[in-house]
Amino acid sequence: MSSYGSYRQLRLTPQRSGVSKALAKDSPLWRLDWILLLAGLALSAGSSMLVWSATRGRDNLTHGDPQYFLYRHLTNFVIGLVLCAVVIGIGARRVRTLVPFVYVGVIVLLLATLSPVGSTVNGAHSWIQLGGGFSVQPAEFAKIAILLAMAVVLSDQVDAGEREVPSHRAVFRGLFWACLPMGLVLLMPDAGSVMVMSAVVLGILLGSGAANRWVLGILALGVGGSIAIWKLGLLSQYQIDRFAAFANPQLDPNGVGYNTAQARIAIGSGGLTGKGLFHGTQTVGQFVPEQQTDFVFTVAGEELGFVGALAIIALVGVILWRACRIARQATDLYGTIVAAGIIAWFSFQAFENIGMCLGIMPVAGIPLPFVSYGGSSMFAVWIGIGLLQAVRSQRPVAA
Repeated sequence: MSSYGSYRQLRLTPQRSGVSKALAKDSPLWRLDWILLLAGLALSAGSSMLVWSATRGRDNLTHGDPQYFLYRHLTNFVIGLVLCAVVIGIGARRVRTLVPFVYVGVIVLLLATLSPVGSTVNGAHSWIQLGGGFSVQPAEFAKIAILLAMAVVLSDQVDAGEREVPSHRAVFRGLFWACLPMGLVLLMPDAGSVMVMSAVVLGILLGSGAANRWVLGILALGVGGSIAIWKLGLLSQYQIDRFAAFANPQLDPNGVGYNTAQARIAIGSGGLTGKGLFHGTQTVGQFVPEQQTDFVFTVAGEELGFVGALAIIALVGVILWRACRIARQATDLYGTIVAAGIIAWFSFQAFENIGMCLGIMPVAGIPLPFVSYGGSSMFAVWIGIGLLQAVRSQRPVAA
């Protein structure tokens, strides 16, 4: 072929630009669920304004720097994104091989928390202080360890083609590996995190196709265990007070029921469109305790109104919708179980947090996923997003 013919063929052959290569169907970027990712980004980035509004006037917390919590929240958000990217890069199959190391690491952290190394915050000995104002809450990562460990145990025989559904022995082993970190967290005591972990376990059993008797048995055990814990006096006084305030909101509105009462006032006063960002009277007046963490939803309700609060709920709904799609389209049972556990985790935690702000659920000290201030929570939920994306990336590329 002449040089002119070669040149002409080269000119006529489509050349991929950097953008087209990035968007090619065999590219990792193409395999991402962008709707899921954008919903999480919108929640975490938008929540920075809520955290800033809740803390900029609290000199006792900010050390005189109104942007103190804003910068730290954004830093936690960026670190969460990095962890998400790392999980996606590792891939679902390789994550599966690392599960024993993750599980053992989390158990070590939980044991360290129960030792003198741990510290007590709001009645729970569930934190490890790292210095420089930073701390870690291992219970957040225990949720990940539980769902990964149970996913491996319940899916091994099914994914190997030996069975169609998990055996009773596999379910029993999975529950054993779940109970160990749950028991350690309960000793702290952190009943709120244990509630979330219980929801994760139920979601995993439902997603795995395990016999219904296991689900019914876990529910019965949970009810019986709750009654036993109450009767045996194993709850701390502050936990008893929280449940009492939930059962009777008028019991002590200036004491144990103060948080819920002020939260409902803040949300109710926001109306349809709110009082405007940084202009909430309850928020500016610092009437709602722990407003940047457990009660951050009240900032949205007061300053952004029903519209802003509904936007948060809608974005959480989008995340759950995309997670359900990933669970249905997973190529193996392991991926389905991982996605099902994350769905149960995010949905129950969001419902409990928003519910306690509205007074329809007891105060349990549970953060709102992607929104509340807190590094451990932000890191954990973005690792969850990374796991969902990794499961989705296993799907074969359509021609």
